Amino acid sequence: MGGRAMTIPTGAGQAKRIPRLQVITDEMLQTRLTHVEIARLVVQGGADAVQYREKRALSTRKLMAVASDILGVCTGMHAQLVVDDRVDVACAVGAPAVHLGRNDLDVPTARAILGAGAVIGGTANSYEEARAVWSTGADYLGVGPIYGTRSKANPAPDMGLDTLARICRDSPVPIVAIGSITAGRIPEVIAAGAYGVAVLSAVVSADDPAEATARCRAALDAALASRSTERRA
Repeated sequence: MGGRAMTIPTGAGQAKRIPRLQVITDEMLQTRLTHVEIARLVVQGGADAVQYREKRALSTRKLMAVASDILGVCTGMHAQLVVDDRVDVACAVGAPAVHLGRNDLDVPTARAILGAGAVIGGTANSYEEARAVWSTGADYLGVGPIYGTRSKANPAPDMGLDTLARICRDSPVPIVAIGSITAGRIPEVIAAGAYGVAVLSAVVSADDPAEATARCRAALDAALASRSTERRA
């Protein structure tokens, strides 16, 4: 597999792109940039996808407006918009992907709403959860937190690389690692078998989010190339 998003068939004459480098937007860890401004910078830096994550209690109309603006940024730069949690918002704005948390709609219900062509990611905080979620038809799993997280009030325990490697070995779908992922940590995450990564604080809290994304992009591409070479050897 190359360093960019993988394309998989849907069985309906379409193909889905599973992003390898997702950057998650945030206006709580930092307040100087909006979701849309972050999106513009990270796609310039080489992100495959922008995951729009808004945990504040905003109106659906406001969420839709921001998602629509981010979709415009992504479409113009050949990146994907992934809407976190809100299937209704993803459906309303025509987003190609949604990421579902543990307490969100289940994957089959989301699939019925969004259609066969939508990319639907699931969430797992343990090996047992991963097994349960990949059996529901998710296109990929967001697995972690690998190293902990600063973005959630009551995070799950750190997963670590050993559990990540076990999940990657057994999963029939791509695994995207999350949880305090940095450019420096990407090589060992990919070596453990991850398909890709989702990054938040290392990018949005950086002085230059575009440059921070570019560092993650370079680290990811190098790690994937190294893994490919080792497998051919």
